[in-house]
Amino acid sequence: MEPTIKELKHKIEGNVILPIDDNYDEARKIHNAMIDKRPSIIIKCRNNNDVIQAINYAKENSLEISIRSGGHNGPGLALCNNGLVIDLSCMKEIKVNAKAQTAKVQSGCTWGEVDAATQKYGLATVSGIISTTGVGGLTLGGGHGYLTRKYGLTIDNLLEAEVVLANGHIVKASKEQHPDLFWALRGGGGNFGVVTSFTYKLHPVDSVIAGPMFWTIDKLEPTLKWYREWLPNAPEEIGTFYLIAEVPSADPFPEAIRGEKVCGLMWSFIGTEQAFNPIIQEARNIAEPLFEFTGPIPYTTLQSMFDGLYPKGHQQYWKGDFVHELSDKAIHEHLNFSQVPTSQSCMHLYPIDGAVHRVGKNETAWNMRDANWSMVIFGVDPDPANKEKITDWARAYWEALHPFHQNGAYVNFMMEEGENRVKATYGDNYDRLQKVKATYDPDNFFHVNQNIKPKE
Repeated sequence: MEPTIKELKHKIEGNVILPIDDNYDEARKIHNAMIDKRPSIIIKCRNNNDVIQAINYAKENSLEISIRSGGHNGPGLALCNNGLVIDLSCMKEIKVNAKAQTAKVQSGCTWGEVDAATQKYGLATVSGIISTTGVGGLTLGGGHGYLTRKYGLTIDNLLEAEVVLANGHIVKASKEQHPDLFWALRGGGGNFGVVTSFTYKLHPVDSVIAGPMFWTIDKLEPTLKWYREWLPNAPEEIGTFYLIAEVPSADPFPEAIRGEKVCGLMWSFIGTEQAFNPIIQEARNIAEPLFEFTGPIPYTTLQSMFDGLYPKGHQQYWKGDFVHELSDKAIHEHLNFSQVPTSQSCMHLYPIDGAVHRVGKNETAWNMRDANWSMVIFGVDPDPANKEKITDWARAYWEALHPFHQNGAYVNFMMEEGENRVKATYGDNYDRLQKVKATYDPDNFFHVNQNIKPKE
């Protein structure tokens, strides 16, 4: 096999990393330390040709492949055991067209890098809430964040994608070119090829009014009942999500409340303080906050606010669901599980109404256009000894709530949960996704993902 590897290295502009190399262990680390996969080869690609060579090598040597962008995926689908990792993290080019309000972004970029480039022009597109997240996985799974109620999902702002297919061909997918592939890429995950660049629509976003507001945990039921009624009628400039957590032991939180179990809101508002003040007062009127820290901040500051709380290298276990309505019984279950097991564990309810609802459920692969929230239960701790504690809490919490929710979940909040869960997520779009898969990846070469099997 060694001569073949030598030949591969001559063909690759990037780096070929093997288990014998000093940088191998660092190269295989991803965000979730609960994942410990050992690939046979990691190829840090620098261009499309590197990706093609990696695909060809994997085929010639019957190797399973996985695709890595930012490495944030909960179940570790960026890696594979004994296979080949196509690592895109060195592909970092960003081209912003401020006049056209678009950005072409290579798949190795993080959202923090994208925000830094677009904010020079007072522009942004929809992304998540942690700036170290890679653009690839978040986009292909759908993508939601603070701007979603106003500007839709990340895929609703995707204009074009450059894709290396399983046969080694490079295509551009858009509404005009390969429209069926473009449809599938918008929510269908990494099933159809290696996307090496994305072109996004940008929007005017500069500073925002944002920050946390906490209530003591005994205020959960009245505040969550208020939130479910208030949010659907709130201005779409509000991207505020509800949370259950523990007060972090860090600034700006007062020492007296650090470690206290809380519920609350993470505020985000595109607008002026004058417009925001009566909005936040509505929340204060429901129950007196234990703590609040809101004000005008740069959008980049908001996007990186959770980075320090959730660094690379912690144990993580995710469970998600789409939520159409928050019944009284569901809210009672939230209260039952509100004593988070570790200081970083939490539950977030992200709003996905507003602009998301103005796109038909069959217009993109993302099917749950009638959901009002995307929920994640996030068990996190730096200590491997607490792996079972955070996993058991997240599973039990999810099992108690799931009967009140829709069948599917945001694929980026799912662990490896099986084919039926994937089918439930895509609903009546699943059959069409299988047909697109059969056209562009008939052998299911790209299967280390939330897999959609080709239509037979």
